[in-house]
Amino acid sequence: MGLTHSFSRALLALAVLFSMQAAVGSSLPDFTDLASENAPAVVNIGTTLKESDKRADGAPPQLQIPDLPEDSPLNEFFRRFFGDHIEGPDLSPRSSLGSGLILSKDGYVISNYHVIKDADEIWVRLSDRREYRAKPIGHDERSDLAVLKIEATDLPIVKLGRSADLKVGEWVLAIGSPFGFDHSVTAGIVSAKGRALPNENYVPFIQTDVAINPGNSGGPLFNLDGEVVGVNSQIYSRTGGFMGLSFAIPVEVVMNVYHQIVAKGKVSRGWLGVLIQEVTRELAESFGMARPHGALVAKVLPDSPAAESGIQPGDVVVEFNGIEVDLSSDLPPLVGNTEVGKRVPLKLIREGDPKVVDIAVGELPQEEELKVASSDRGTADAIVDNRLKIAVKDLSRKQRKALEIEGDHGVVVEVVQPGPAKNAGIRKGDAILLIDNVKVKDSKHFTEMVAALPTGKPVPALIQRQGGPIFLAIKIAE
Repeated sequence: MGLTHSFSRALLALAVLFSMQAAVGSSLPDFTDLASENAPAVVNIGTTLKESDKRADGAPPQLQIPDLPEDSPLNEFFRRFFGDHIEGPDLSPRSSLGSGLILSKDGYVISNYHVIKDADEIWVRLSDRREYRAKPIGHDERSDLAVLKIEATDLPIVKLGRSADLKVGEWVLAIGSPFGFDHSVTAGIVSAKGRALPNENYVPFIQTDVAINPGNSGGPLFNLDGEVVGVNSQIYSRTGGFMGLSFAIPVEVVMNVYHQIVAKGKVSRGWLGVLIQEVTRELAESFGMARPHGALVAKVLPDSPAAESGIQPGDVVVEFNGIEVDLSSDLPPLVGNTEVGKRVPLKLIREGDPKVVDIAVGELPQEEELKVASSDRGTADAIVDNRLKIAVKDLSRKQRKALEIEGDHGVVVEVVQPGPAKNAGIRKGDAILLIDNVKVKDSKHFTEMVAALPTGKPVPALIQRQGGPIFLAIKIAE
C-alpha cells in the first residue's frame, strides 16, 4: 500500500513538473513568422571605401578586432572573412558591412551614417539576392542616420510602430548582417528607454540586450507585432563584440530625420538656447522642490528663444509642451524633435514657485558648444571668508571675457580650503555668479551674502568654470 502511494505521488510530481515546463515553453514568444515576414524588407549594405580609409587587415574601419590567443578558433574566422594581415599598402577594394531597412516601395532605404560615411560606392542587397547601387540622399551626423535611394519599384517595406509604447522588459527582435552574415535574427528584451549617451543629447536611445555586432548597424528593431520601433546603432563593448548592451534609435526620431532629408535634404532641430544640468537631491532642497526632477537652467545664451521668453538661470524646467521632464536628458530630444518656429508652453519652477512660459522654438545652430578659455588668476589680494573656507576676488575684464561672463557681477575663487565650499564641489578658478538666486556684485557683496547664509540648509550657487556653468548646493553645518 505504502509503495503504491509513493509511486502515485511520484507520478503526480512528474506530471506537475511536465506541466510547468510546458507552461514555461508556451509563455516564450515564437519569432518564426515575425522573422520570415519582415526579412524581405531588411537589406545588407556594402560600400567601397576611399583609399585613405582602407585597413591593411581588410576589415571595415569601424570594426574593432579583439586581441585573441594564437590558438583561438576565432582567428580563422577573421582570416576567412577579412584576409590575412598584409605588410605595406593594400590597394584592393574593401567593403564595409552594415544593414538597412526599406521605407518606401520606390526604393528609399535608411541606415546608419557611419555605415556609408566616406564611401565611393554603396551597394544594397535584398534577401532575394538582388543588388542595387544606392545613391545617398542625405545624412544627419547628430543622430547617425543616412537616407539612400535605389532604383526599384514594388519593394517590400517595413511596418512602423511606436517606440513610445514600448515597455521595459518587452521582447524585441533584430534582423541584420553581423560580420556579413545576411539576415541574422537575434532577440532579447528592452532594458531601458530614454538613454542619453555621451556626445549625443538629441537621441533618447532604446537600450536592449539583443545581440548586436558589427554589421547589424542600421538594421531594424521589431516589437512582437512585427512593427519597427527603432534602428540599431551602437553597442557598449570593451572587445569590439557584443557584451549585452545595445542601443537603438527610436523610430520617431528615425522618421523625423527621414522626412526632413527627403523633403529638404537636411535636418533642422529645435533649440531653446539654454545650458542645463541634472537636479540633485541637495539642489532640489535648495530650490524648495519636494523631490529632484526636471532640467536646471545653468545658463541662458544671448539672443536665444529662452532669453527672449525671460527664462533665467536657476529656473527648473519640469514640463515641455505638456510632456513631463523628469531627467535633464529628457529635455534636449523633446526640444530637438519640435518643429522650428512652433510656440509651446514651458512649465518651470522659479524660486520654489511654478510658472508657465510661452516660447517660440528656434533652430539649433551648427556650432552650439561653448568654448571657454582659461581664466586669468591675477595677483590682487584675496578676500577670505572663514564660513565657506574660500578666498575670492573681483573678476577682471579679461577674466570675464575668457569665461564669457556677461554683465559686471561675480567673483573668482582664489583659494579653496576644506569646508562647505569644497564639499559642494567649488574649485580654484571658479567664478561665483549667483548665491541663492541673487547676483554676487563683487567681493565685498560676496562677504556680506555669505555672512547671512543660513546653517543646516542647502543654498544654490551658480558657478562658471572651464566647460560651462553649473549649479552647486552649498550647505553650512549647524
